[in-house]
Amino acid sequence: MLHQSLSPEQVQRITPASWAYLGDAVFELYIRSFYLMPPKRSHLYHQLVVAQVRAESQARHLRSLEPYLTETELEVLKRGRNAAFGYPKRLDPQTYQQATSLEALFGYLYLTNPQRLEELFNYLELDSKEG
Repeated sequence: MLHQSLSPEQVQRITPASWAYLGDAVFELYIRSFYLMPPKRSHLYHQLVVAQVRAESQARHLRSLEPYLTETELEVLKRGRNAAFGYPKRLDPQTYQQATSLEALFGYLYLTNPQRLEELFNYLELDSKEG
């Protein structure tokens, strides 16, 4: 994955909310790529992707990844959770916080350790590629 090269000091100056903003896009790109093969109709791609990137699924993904996370990654999750404010009415605050914390982790790892990000992506339990 392409990314801007930032020093560790620069990454630490970025807010957890900004890590989540980036992580949301990184995760969606990963999910879109995951479902790319075999080829499907556009509406099926959309359904598969939305099912994985919605907050409820992200909260589930977070719970499945927690046993694999390092202390540093758990701290990033905490910072991301604390950065979540306001939430859609259809969600409970805890689900929104979990989703935001996962996005923050993905954004942080994208900037600091893309190999580790890929490793965590491989732990995700995604629905069949067949859809």
